[in-house]
Amino acid sequence: MEARVGYSRAVRVGDQIHVSGTCAVWPDGEVDPDAGVQARRALEIVASALSEVGSSLADVVRTRIYLVDVEDFESVAAAHGEVFGDVRPACTGVVVAALLDPRWKVEIEVDAVVG
Repeated sequence: MEARVGYSRAVRVGDQIHVSGTCAVWPDGEVDPDAGVQARRALEIVASALSEVGSSLADVVRTRIYLVDVEDFESVAAAHGEVFGDVRPACTGVVVAALLDPRWKVEIEVDAVVG
């Protein structure tokens, strides 16, 4: 999707890294209906994007979580906590009317600082 839309999954400028909003899509295009599973998959994609620009989840300083349904917050928060429990980045959660694909329940973006 990145090439078609004309954006990068992650951009590094000096020691700062910005990762685009990331949803849970598996290589075959499937999307699990469970919001917690979606959050874990999105964070796997984020981790891979960070690695590609010389960073890791340990460098994350801010996350933004976009949810379609506030009822999914607990399962998404649990996934976030599994990944960032020791990192403890600043975090914002927002409930939105919809995401681009109706199967998506959560979208996560992160900012990181290396060094």
